[in-house]
Amino acid sequence: MRRIIQRWITSAVLSVSIVAAAVSASYGQDKVVRIGFQKYGKLVLLKSKGSLEEKLKAVGTKVVWTEFPSGPPLLEALNVGAIDFGNTGEAPPIFAQAAGAPIQYVAYEPPAPKGEAILVPKDSPIKSVAELKGKKVALNKGSNVHYLLVKALEKAGVKYSDVEVAYLAPADARAAFERGAVDAWVIWDPFQAAAEAATGARTLADGTGVVSNYQFYFSSKAFLQSDPKIVDLVLAQLSEVDDWAKRDIHAVAEQLAPTIGLSVPVVEVALKRQAYGIKPVTDAVIADQQQVADAFFALGLIPKQIKISDVAWRPGT
Repeated sequence: MRRIIQRWITSAVLSVSIVAAAVSASYGQDKVVRIGFQKYGKLVLLKSKGSLEEKLKAVGTKVVWTEFPSGPPLLEALNVGAIDFGNTGEAPPIFAQAAGAPIQYVAYEPPAPKGEAILVPKDSPIKSVAELKGKKVALNKGSNVHYLLVKALEKAGVKYSDVEVAYLAPADARAAFERGAVDAWVIWDPFQAAAEAATGARTLADGTGVVSNYQFYFSSKAFLQSDPKIVDLVLAQLSEVDDWAKRDIHAVAEQLAPTIGLSVPVVEVALKRQAYGIKPVTDAVIADQQQVADAFFALGLIPKQIKISDVAWRPGT
């Protein structure tokens, strides 16, 4: 397992070092906050709105945005110093912390259990999670859906080792799913909503009653120590965007759809399964996240036990 994690780190370093070099060349010694984002979520909305740039300009800071395909490479970029701030679901930071990344949890979004699911083809004979025993299931390693599969199998009385897991990125997993190379696909929105609309994929189980499916916001430890007020400013702007998104889902869908290459109705479905209200990390959330870490350690998916409270930021402390 240590070798697997090391290979993951090595490959990620090659790509994120290019990002770091580009940032250095573009801005020299200017004060910069480098934000990593994924194609879908509140950070995309904040980027498109442009309000953060104006707020940062007032305090002599520029922002550089870098897109990542999923949470694990985003957090590895934070680990090696290529970005300062970003967000992922609940599973990627577990792997990152276990690998020694200097991450700090700074905020979270409430649970959105319907925003991820185990999908099967519309004509699949599989009718329950228990029937996944002996079957091949695709998922993005280290993402939120990794934990969904672990807990859904546990609830159904199936051992994780009794399922053949294929670690595939969303695009590759969708292709495998459509050609019948895997029996099920564990995926999150908006990929989930897109697959449902395009293929008629059937939900075997979502996170309801199984997992929380939190979204977390992170800063590097070094950046948080040197520029905590910038982190506060970014979170304040995120909260404003979040309030707008909650009030007008259709308008948000219209703005996001062209960016992510999906139809407005599909994006609306995904947005309605999201949670809203960005909040400081609480003891209860830390306890929930600790359960994720403990489950992954018990399965041998991470090489050592970790303590989430060690990397949870409490403003003013």
